[in-house]
Amino acid sequence: MATYVCALCGYEYDPRVGEPENGIAEGTDFEDLPEDYVCPLCGASKDDFEQIGADSNE
Repeated sequence: MATYVCALCGYEYDPRVGEPENGIAEGTDFEDLPEDYVCPLCGASKDDFEQIGADSNE
């Protein structure tokens, strides 16, 4: 699972953790987030996130 970072504020979305406080279960890949997902810190759109961690299933 890859980690993604918000290019505007630096918030990191880690799929291993998810966002339980926002109803996103652990293990939810970034690609599986709703299209209207926004950064919980600054409200940036999903398009403003960049992959920073390698997608590794090893």
